Amino acid sequence: MDTRIEKPDRQGRVIAKAGEIIRNGGLVAFPTETVYGLGGDGMNPAASAKIYEAKGRPSDNPLILHIADRNAVYDLAAEVPLAAQKLMDAFWPGPLTLIFPKASSVPLTTTGGLNTVAIRYPDHPIALAMIQAAGVPVAAPSANTSGRPSPTRAGHVAEDMIGRIDMILDGGEVGIGVESTIVDVTQPVPMILRPGYITREMLEQVIGPVETDEAVTHWVGSGDHPKAPGMKYRHYAPRAPLTIVEGPQSEVVETIQTLAERAFSQGKRCGIIATEETKGDYPRGIVFAVGSRRQEESVAHNLYAVLRRLDEANVDVIYSEGFSHDHLGMAIMNRLVKAAGHHVIAVGK
Repeated sequence: MDTRIEKPDRQGRVIAKAGEIIRNGGLVAFPTETVYGLGGDGMNPAASAKIYEAKGRPSDNPLILHIADRNAVYDLAAEVPLAAQKLMDAFWPGPLTLIFPKASSVPLTTTGGLNTVAIRYPDHPIALAMIQAAGVPVAAPSANTSGRPSPTRAGHVAEDMIGRIDMILDGGEVGIGVESTIVDVTQPVPMILRPGYITREMLEQVIGPVETDEAVTHWVGSGDHPKAPGMKYRHYAPRAPLTIVEGPQSEVVETIQTLAERAFSQGKRCGIIATEETKGDYPRGIVFAVGSRRQEESVAHNLYAVLRRLDEANVDVIYSEGFSHDHLGMAIMNRLVKAAGHHVIAVGK
């Protein structure tokens, strides 16, 4: 398959073509405010099957339906609870996905066999224009092969998807850099299934108490059925094994220094994920500063790009500093821990 890489033009011809491809059952990668998505007609079981095939994604891993009109929720969800309406008022369009009981019209192939449906109203002009041009809800996981770091640039999409999909819409680098927050509103107390830019603290300001699913921090077993994308399997992973070291900063740096020295003595190329504050503390290893601890948004924005740069550097092993477990740090650590296959070293405890 030939994959076209196109930048939207002022006349709207490229967007119109992208919409036509989706409407006809094809696949288009497109930018959102979070990461690039891989879009297909969410109401067409054959298109959903193509998404799973292109990504090499297990078919029990649900897809998110992207809409360009809030009212579309009422066609896709069997019920829209009051908590959901308040969250939609506060955060849509934006990086928030809500889990509803699904309407009978939504195919089980899109929901991974679940009787719930994940819906998002993105805040990106290209995404919204493409969904409108398609005229259908667009099912769209991240536009990477399953398990790899999510793409934040069109070039990342091309690395994984050339020859697998019909078109890549090049909208430049995305803004946020980690996927949307997912909240299940089908139960009495809404529950975070995947943390993101919309933090627990922000949600609770709008609707009161919110719970966090244990899968955010713990491994989901092979026999369990994931309730949302990113809850099961190893995700976001670089090719080399990744270990996270968390604890007091000085002890984290010292431990990573020791591990890097050991790797060097064994003839291994060692990658290190540090911060702007600590990047000069590592005499050994290929060091990438992912951002500043004083600005967690910079860490989220750069995380996946750094993981891909470590692949380009052909490292044999990677060690990363840990981050906080609250606010946006929860989303950052969720992605890192899943990328590391839950391989975490705690120091200073």
